[in-house]
Amino acid sequence: MKTGKPLKVTVASRLFAPEVGAAAFRLEALVHGLLEQGADVTVLTTRLPSGSPVFTPPYKLKRWPVLRDAGGYVRGYVQYLSFDIPAFFRLLATSADVVVSEPPPTTGVVVALSSLLRRRPFVYYAADIWSEALAAMDVLPIVKKSLAVVEGFVLRSAVQVIAVSEPVAEQVAKFNVPLERISVVSNGVNTSIFKAQGPSPLAEKPYLIYTGTMSEWQGAEIFIQALPYVHEKFPDVEIRFFGQGTDEAHLEATALRLAPGSVHFGGVVPPDQAAAWIRGAVGALVSIKPGQGYDFAKPTKIYAAAGCGTPVVFSGQGAGAQIVEEGNLGIACDYDPRAVAESLIELLSTPATAADQQYRIKWVVENASLEAAGKQAAKVVLGAAS
Repeated sequence: MKTGKPLKVTVASRLFAPEVGAAAFRLEALVHGLLEQGADVTVLTTRLPSGSPVFTPPYKLKRWPVLRDAGGYVRGYVQYLSFDIPAFFRLLATSADVVVSEPPPTTGVVVALSSLLRRRPFVYYAADIWSEALAAMDVLPIVKKSLAVVEGFVLRSAVQVIAVSEPVAEQVAKFNVPLERISVVSNGVNTSIFKAQGPSPLAEKPYLIYTGTMSEWQGAEIFIQALPYVHEKFPDVEIRFFGQGTDEAHLEATALRLAPGSVHFGGVVPPDQAAAWIRGAVGALVSIKPGQGYDFAKPTKIYAAAGCGTPVVFSGQGAGAQIVEEGNLGIACDYDPRAVAESLIELLSTPATAADQQYRIKWVVENASLEAAGKQAAKVVLGAAS
């Protein structure tokens, strides 16, 4: 490792603070961890959409224009490439001892090739495995195979791969990545934002809350399908969605058909507003649709809810269900409308106690602190510069 001057670390990501998303939170925590350990950090990211809050961090933040979809998000391969192609040349012109890349794999390729040309190491922060998820979707086999080839090249080229969980690390290892080049750093949440102390909205009716990404593989429609059964016993209960995703229009149509007037979509809100809505909720909703290649995922919305002291109802199987059950953070149930309804009725029938709330808060502080994760990831990145 170089001595005598700070190590230069460049982070390349299409999503970064103050935009809302698990990747943005994770990378911001990494950057703070790097700064604490004396690194000189530069972030290459996208220009914010209009109306975004002013953000002036104490490190170099270089933004570039990017294509966004109708909702204002950098989502879809055309949008990804509008960041990736300029990023390739930006990286070639950037001096760094080590570079950090996030998914999608197209960005990983850009970072891998530019790092090869500049003869410097790079670290890939693997929040998930894209080709694994694509394998369960209805796309052409050649598309699945091509993405697996691209993702495998990126993972094997990285000097270190940071996996957000042991199951993700196992998926990474399947691409013939040596185990000594895989580090597990669990996801976390900002416990200074997602906490029990703070304001909550004055809602007229009791509500359940879903926050974050709404994608097909998450299958949040299961909660809307369960709501009519819940209304047989608790007719006033509502569901409030905050976030965005490719499945949002489908969810809105399902709500209009099955529970008109009882499901509300609030769009993307800043983290402090999301925390306020979570604090006021009877329960937080999290789902992973089985058989879509994402059973290994550990959604950060579980930690966000528990950090606010709010119980979780998780529909699905795998790692997410295990966290909720073993951590005693709420109820885990099958991905079935009736099973979900029974769990929601159980939750609504037995309000959480103050002791339950304090237990969940303590669990998150000890097991899912974003600050701790950022420091741990920073050590991996700086070690990769050796």
